[in-house]
Amino acid sequence: MLVVNKPMALIGLFLLLIAAFCPILQVQIIFKLVSWTLYKTDVRLFLITYALVALMGLSFFVRQLRAFKILTRVMFGWVILMAVAVYFKSTHYFNFKIADNLLGKTIHFEWGWIILLIGSVLLLFSVKKPTLAS
Repeated sequence: MLVVNKPMALIGLFLLLIAAFCPILQVQIIFKLVSWTLYKTDVRLFLITYALVALMGLSFFVRQLRAFKILTRVMFGWVILMAVAVYFKSTHYFNFKIADNLLGKTIHFEWGWIILLIGSVLLLFSVKKPTLAS
C-alpha cells in the first residue's frame, strides 16, 4: 500500500505546469539576449514532458498510486536526461570545434531548469510506503 503526501504532490504538479512559462535557455543573438521556454527550445521535449505531467495528474486524481509512483520516477529521470541532452546539443551542434565553442558561449541555462527539478523532486518524494509502528 502506498501513501501520497497530497500537498507535496499538488505543489510538484503545479511547479511542473508552471515550468512551461519559465525561461529554460538564454541565447545571445548579435547584441540581444533572448530567453527561450521549453516549447521554443524543442517542441518534442515539450510534448513528451507535458504528456508525462498529464499522465501523472490523471493517475494522481484517479488514485492509481502505483502508476503515479512509477511516473514520478520516470519524470525525474526525464528531467535529468532532458537537461543533459540540451547541454550536449548546444555544445556539440555542428561537430566542428570552433563553431561549437562559439555556440556554447552564447547559450546559457536559465532558472526554469531549477523549477523543473524542484517539481520533479517534490513528486519523487511525495509517494512512499507507510512505516509500521509497533
